[in-house]
Amino acid sequence: MNEEIVLNPDEVLNYVKLNVKEEDTLEISYNRIFAPGEVLDVKVEEEFGDELIIISLHLNGELVNDVVEINLNDIKDDLLEICHITDEKKTIIVIED
Repeated sequence: MNEEIVLNPDEVLNYVKLNVKEEDTLEISYNRIFAPGEVLDVKVEEEFGDELIIISLHLNGELVNDVVEINLNDIKDDLLEICHITDEKKTIIVIED
């Protein structure tokens, strides 16, 4: 099943915190970067009273297949689209201000 939703940057952070689990696939498009990979961990941390959402991804590219950590708070304003794939469905999140 495919679904497309439109969210603002802050709503995307909340969506990731509530819906993205380990072993899901995320395809993150931001600025000029496309980072597809398997989710290894979703961390919610607090820093100076602000909530941070940090995703660990095992990239599944042919040239780059390393593990990276992405602080979504740092790139939320540059996000273009996120594709969240689980065993049950594929959700395409289009980011609008």
